[in-house]
Amino acid sequence: MNRLVISHADVLSNQHCRPQRVLIVDDEPLLRASLKHLLDGCELEVFECENGCDAITTLETQNFDLVLLDIGLPDISGLEVMDWVVENKIHTSVIFVSADDNIDSAITALRKGAVEFVRKPNELPEIQYKVRNALYRRHLERCNALMTARLEQSEQLHRFLVENSPDLIYTLDDNARFTFINDRFETLLGYTREDLIGSQYSAIVHEDDVEKAVYAFAERRRDGRATANLEVRLKCKNNGYCHFENNLIVSMLSATAIYDDTAGGDLLSQKLYLGTYGVAHNITERKIAEETIAYQALHDQLTSLPNQRLFKDRLEMSIIHAKRCGRMVGVMFIDLDRFKVVNDTYGHAAGDELLKNVAFRLRLCMRAGDTLARKGGDEFTALLPDMMKPEDATIIAEKILNELSSPFNVADQDLHITASIGIAVLPRDGESVDTLLKNADIAMYKVKASGKNGYKYFIPDMNAANRERISLENDLRQAVRRDEFELYYQPQFSMSCNEIVGMEALIRWNHPIHGLLNPHTFIELAEETGLIGSITDWALGKACKQLSIWRDRGFNNLRMSVNVSPQEFERDDIVERILPHVTNNHLPADFLEIEITENILLRDTPSVISKMRSLREHGIRIAIDDFGTCYSSLNYLRMFPVSTIKIDQSFVRDLLHEQSASPIIQAIIGIARGYGLHLLAEGVESKEQANALMDVGCDEMQGFFFSKPLQTEAAGRLLHYTATSTPHISSQPGGSSGADLIHILESRDALLD
Repeated sequence: MNRLVISHADVLSNQHCRPQRVLIVDDEPLLRASLKHLLDGCELEVFECENGCDAITTLETQNFDLVLLDIGLPDISGLEVMDWVVENKIHTSVIFVSADDNIDSAITALRKGAVEFVRKPNELPEIQYKVRNALYRRHLERCNALMTARLEQSEQLHRFLVENSPDLIYTLDDNARFTFINDRFETLLGYTREDLIGSQYSAIVHEDDVEKAVYAFAERRRDGRATANLEVRLKCKNNGYCHFENNLIVSMLSATAIYDDTAGGDLLSQKLYLGTYGVAHNITERKIAEETIAYQALHDQLTSLPNQRLFKDRLEMSIIHAKRCGRMVGVMFIDLDRFKVVNDTYGHAAGDELLKNVAFRLRLCMRAGDTLARKGGDEFTALLPDMMKPEDATIIAEKILNELSSPFNVADQDLHITASIGIAVLPRDGESVDTLLKNADIAMYKVKASGKNGYKYFIPDMNAANRERISLENDLRQAVRRDEFELYYQPQFSMSCNEIVGMEALIRWNHPIHGLLNPHTFIELAEETGLIGSITDWALGKACKQLSIWRDRGFNNLRMSVNVSPQEFERDDIVERILPHVTNNHLPADFLEIEITENILLRDTPSVISKMRSLREHGIRIAIDDFGTCYSSLNYLRMFPVSTIKIDQSFVRDLLHEQSASPIIQAIIGIARGYGLHLLAEGVESKEQANALMDVGCDEMQGFFFSKPLQTEAAGRLLHYTATSTPHISSQPGGSSGADLIHILESRDALLD
C-alpha cells in the first residue's frame, strides 16, 4: 500500500504545477480540523464549509478537484448538494464522509456519482489513502480527457490541412483504386469523391502519360527511392471544367507506399502492402510561364516572328542538312525602304502597326518549310531550305515585291512601302551562318544604292566594295584629326560689275592612298556615320578664316558660300555652331552664305524653318543649290527664308550657241525676280552660255568658263588679277557689260597654272 501511495504522489507531483484543491463540507468544526490534519502530508490546498448552501456558493465561484461531503448538514442534505453538482456539471470528484451507517445511504451516494463513501469516525484513518486514490483517478480522467481533446484537435487540424491543401492529396489501395481524395480534386479538376472513390487512377491521367505514371501510382517504395517530382498531366472532368489549355493541368507528383507495420517483419517485403499515398502539386501556371518565357526568348514580341536567335539555330540545322543531302539553302535579307519617314510622320504606334501588317504579308510569300524572322527595326530575314537551284529564291523575292506593292491602311491612311532584298545562297556564297547573313546584307545594300525596291543576289565583287567602304569609313574617322581635308574655292563673277563677288568653298579630301577625293565619294558616307557634323564645323571655320584674310587684303565686297548638309538642320545646335565662326573672324554676317540642296524644302518641319529663320535674323544668307532639279512647291520659297537661288548646271548645259535661253531658265529668273531673290547660275562652261544668260537677265555666274575650283593661293592670285586687270563697268561709259571680263578671262590661264 505504501508503495502505491508513493507512486501516486510521484505522479501527482510530476503532473501538477499547482497543489490540488480539496473542499471539506461538514457542520462539525472538530471533524473538519481532523480531516484537514489527516491531509496535511498530501500537499493539498484545503478549504472548509459548514453547511450545504455555503458549499454550493463556493462551488459556483471556485474550482475544486475533490469535495469531502457530509450527508447530514444543518440546512440541506449532502445528497442534495450532490444532485446540484451533477445537474450543474461541476467538474469535481466527491467522497461522502458521513456517520450514517445505513447501507442505502451509501448506495444512494455512489449512484449519484460519488467515488467513495467513508463512515466516520471508524474509517477516517483510511481517508488519506482514499483521497489520494480519488485525486489520482481524477487526474487520470483529466489526462484522458485532455488526450482525447488533443487527438480530436489533431485530427481536425490534419483533416483541415488535407482538405484545404492547394495540392491534390489521395490514397490508393493495392489495386491502384482511389480510397481517399481531398476537396482539391473537385475545385481543381471537377471530380467529387463519388466520381473517383473506387475508380482506377488512370481515369484522371492523360492517355500519353499513363505509361510513365504507372509506377508512381502503384509505388511500393517509401524510402529515398520513392517517386518524387514526376511531371504528369491530369485531365479535368468532362473536358471542360478547368480553364487551362486543352483542359489539362500539369502536376508534380510525389508518392510513397503504405504498409501495415503491425503485421510483423523488419523488411518491406515481409509487411502487408496496403496501397499508395500521393501528393500532386499543380504546376500548370509555372509551366505556362516557362513556355511563355521560352517563346519570348525566341520570338519577336511585336510581330510574333522568330527572332535572330531562333533563325540562326534553324539556319545552322538547314546548313547541316543541305551539306548531307547536297541541297542548297537560300538566305534573304529584307529591309523596308523609307520606313523612317512613316515613323517620323505618323508616330511609332503607326510604325509598329505597319510592321505587323508587313510581317503578315511576308508570311504569305513563304513556303511551308521556310522561316521568316525579324532582325530588328524594319529588317527581316528569311530562310529558304531545300532549294534545287539558286534561282528558286527569285520566285519568293518577286512574290514579296508584288505583295508589298498594294498599299497598307494604317492610321486611316493608305501607306505605300517597298523593300530592298539581298539574297545569298549556300554553298556558293558561304557555308556558315554568319557568312551567309553578311553576304545577304551586302547584297541588300547594293539594292538600296541602285534605287531600292528590288532584289539582288550576292556576288564576290560586292564584298570587295563593302570592304573598301568600311576601310574608307575608318579613314574618314581619322581625316579631321590628321588634317587631311582641304578647301578649294570656285569664284562667282558679276558680269555687270566685271569682278569676283563671291567664292564657293568646296571640300576635298587628300587621302593618303587614294589621292584627292571629291565630296561625292565621302559626304554621303559621312552623313551615314554621323561624321558630317565635325566636317561641317571644320569647313565653316576654314572658309570664314580665309574670307577674313581676303577682306584684310582689300576684298571687302567678297562673300563666302559654304555647303551644309540638310542633315545638319535636324540637329538642335546648328545655329549655335554657325554663328561663332562669323563673330570669331569679325565678319559681317551677310557675307557668309549657307548653301543647302533643294530637297531640304521637302522637310518643311517647323524646326527646320525656325533654324533657317534664325540664321537669316542674324544676317547670314541662305542659298538653294541645284534649284529646279527636285520636285518642290513654289510655296516653299514663300515659307522658307531663302535669299539666293542657284540655277542648276543641267539647265545651263542645254543652252546652245545662237539659240534663245531655255524656258525653264527664264521661269527660274522670273521666280527670283518675283520673290526678290538673289540669282546665280552655276556650271557655265562657254562664252556662248555666259552671253545667253546675260541676255535673259542673269548677272552672276560661276563655272569652268570662269574658273575651276582653285586652291587657296591660286584663288588669291585670281582675285588680285581680276581686280587689277578688269576695268570696272562704271569707268567705261557706254561699254558692253561683261565683255571686258570675258576677254580678260580668256587670257588668264597662265596665271592659274
